[in-house]
Amino acid sequence: MSEETPAEWSNWSGNVSSKPQKRVKPESEEAVREVIEQCRGRNRTLRVVGSGHSWTPLAATDDVLVSLDNMTGVTDIDSEAKEATVLGGTTLEEAAAELHTHDLAMANLGDVSQQTIAGAFGTGTHGTGPEFQNLSEMLIGGRIVTGTGDVRPFDAESDPEFLDAAMVSLGTLGVFTEMRLDLQPAYKLQRREYCARFEDFWGDFEALVTENRNFDFYWYPRSDEVKLRLLNGPGGGTDERDLEYAELVQDETGWWHQIIPEHDDIGREFEEMEYAVPRADAREFFLDVRDRIRDRWRADVGWRTLCRTVAADDAYLSAEHGRETVTVGFIQNAELEYWDYFEDLEAIAREYDGRPHWGKRHTLTVDELRESYPRFEDFLDFRREMDPDGIFLTDYLRDLLGIDSAESQSKRGETADGERA
Repeated sequence: MSEETPAEWSNWSGNVSSKPQKRVKPESEEAVREVIEQCRGRNRTLRVVGSGHSWTPLAATDDVLVSLDNMTGVTDIDSEAKEATVLGGTTLEEAAAELHTHDLAMANLGDVSQQTIAGAFGTGTHGTGPEFQNLSEMLIGGRIVTGTGDVRPFDAESDPEFLDAAMVSLGTLGVFTEMRLDLQPAYKLQRREYCARFEDFWGDFEALVTENRNFDFYWYPRSDEVKLRLLNGPGGGTDERDLEYAELVQDETGWWHQIIPEHDDIGREFEEMEYAVPRADAREFFLDVRDRIRDRWRADVGWRTLCRTVAADDAYLSAEHGRETVTVGFIQNAELEYWDYFEDLEAIAREYDGRPHWGKRHTLTVDELRESYPRFEDFLDFRREMDPDGIFLTDYLRDLLGIDSAESQSKRGETADGERA
């Protein structure tokens, strides 16, 4: 197990940073267990960091920071069952490339594939398409090292309730060393992108959602124009003749992992907030958002707004738990003011019972989260079982989840020799 000289850590965009006392890179599940046991014995906490592709301080810690960069790759591929196991530090991009060599594919991806799979699953990362749930729904089993240092194997057949808790768990249940994925045969997609005026497109919104495998759109507040993005099997989806009001600006066909991710090369720093609202309210919600931005923020907003669809799921902390959703992401240049803008639009999202993306900016308190997530308390029950001493908690996570520090400190305090670690 390698250790690095303590240094400031920051997320990918530089808007979240911390100074961990220790940084380690275990190379095996046993080494992960050792790190957790050491933290328990010395009254320390740890957080696991992936690619740091979040705007919230989920990975930030001033204690022990664990990276699984030395635990990557795809193992135990079962082409007949269309399943494979990936190690905890593997990125979506790495897994996709290796799975493709075995003629296997993930059902969907988001715009960015540089996140680790555990990090993407743990924050509820998603792509778009009315038939596709967030990426964590690929998880059907695996192995996790808990806060007690025990290894807990799990799978969909024998432990469905735990799986529902583990899919989107913010890194608070344990360290995923292996993740078993449900896959499908490799496939090709055609990406078509069109530019249009918002008013010309808006009447086709529902048709575009239902007629295409993947559909989303960017809205540009200053021009009131949209970019429509359609992904389908080659030759499929909405007929171009039905889009006579739009200008085709891109037409590209390739394998799934080459076509779905589109923004792995983003070089500019930006801030983002995203909310998921019930799909039934999508049109009314987006029009309210559009009106508010045009009325108050048009001169200040430097970036576009992204609208996607996601299918319902059963994951306890998923923004799509129990309901089909439309997600709207609000983006602003990092060098510009963003909080007033985000909070103004967040208030509209909350009027529609919006739920936030865990990896993106929001201001919700535990009381609001408890009201929005029907299985919130069930998730906390699993968290207490898996990490009774709060090894994986930080002040941010305690506040977010409403965990009293006394709850997980009852068994901790001083080390055996009476000294603080």
